[in-house]
Amino acid sequence: MHFLDDALMPELQDPLVITAAPYGPEWEPGDFPEDIAVTMDEQVQKAVDCFEAGATVLHIHVRELDGKGSKRMSMFNELLGRLREAVPEMILQVGGSISFAPEGDGAEAKWLSDDARHLLAELDPKPDQVTIAINTNQMNIMELMTADDIRGTSMERPELAHTYAEMTVPAGPEWVAEHLKRLRANGIQPHFQLANIAQLETVERLVRRGVYLGPLNITWVAIGGGFDGPSPYNMMEFIRRVPDGANLTLESIQRNVLPINAMAIAMGLHTRCGNEDTLWGQKGAKATSVEQITQLVRLAKELGRPVADAKEARDQYKLDTWYDDVDDALARLGFPPNRKPGQLGFLMHA
Repeated sequence: MHFLDDALMPELQDPLVITAAPYGPEWEPGDFPEDIAVTMDEQVQKAVDCFEAGATVLHIHVRELDGKGSKRMSMFNELLGRLREAVPEMILQVGGSISFAPEGDGAEAKWLSDDARHLLAELDPKPDQVTIAINTNQMNIMELMTADDIRGTSMERPELAHTYAEMTVPAGPEWVAEHLKRLRANGIQPHFQLANIAQLETVERLVRRGVYLGPLNITWVAIGGGFDGPSPYNMMEFIRRVPDGANLTLESIQRNVLPINAMAIAMGLHTRCGNEDTLWGQKGAKATSVEQITQLVRLAKELGRPVADAKEARDQYKLDTWYDDVDDALARLGFPPNRKPGQLGFLMHA
């Protein structure tokens, strides 16, 4: 992305899209009972509260009544149906892991099988987006967790912390290509959750080879443990490599969330918050998902950055948009064109 002299002027930036992730699949309800919704009614109300606070994208996981993360498509269908009525304008974004929480004591924290995750393309009613991982990758969510972060939570149990430390994300090239095909066939937009520049480069190759021909909505996931850490050096290099035609959201973990989001707001990028990313506001003080959204809205106001309403968020994400061919996609996304046979370079002078 390019930053000219006036790039930090808020009146020249797109309205801020806030993604809420209030369903925290890695936490048990007792970790933050004031904020972790369990019943279907509570999960629907959580979406309403986040939307009213200023979030226009809802990142969705589902819980069973026993508090465990649901792996049943019927539960996702039920929640999506109720959300379409309760928050009809909100962008509904289903988490591509479905639920990575362990099934029980001694079980592994793991993403579901390739076939199970393909079922997300068949949800009814369909979501607006499904997040997609690129390239099989370590996802050790414990690496950046401090003793303060996990104090008083289920993560203090060594066996649970160990299984989350050993978690990996399965996302091989055959599965990615098939999943993108199925999502497009059903009119669902992928939202790319990327751990590093290597994964961003793979997405670019998917476009250049015609495997994916649509808008690029990307989240840089700076959670460490096989993903980038929340270093500003990592962040700025990733931002530099993202084409101007993409929408970029920044995501981090625990008390890194607020400073990363503050930088995103100032630079004209987009934000994500909620109890899936952090339980904390200031050190030692928990913050609900709605409180985190309210804080970002307040910070945006202080900086003069408008917060996107639902229509503005949908317009920026270009939902239901697909491109005709590779050349069209590359041009619209801001990538250089593919090299033509016999061409020595791809840069052209007017």
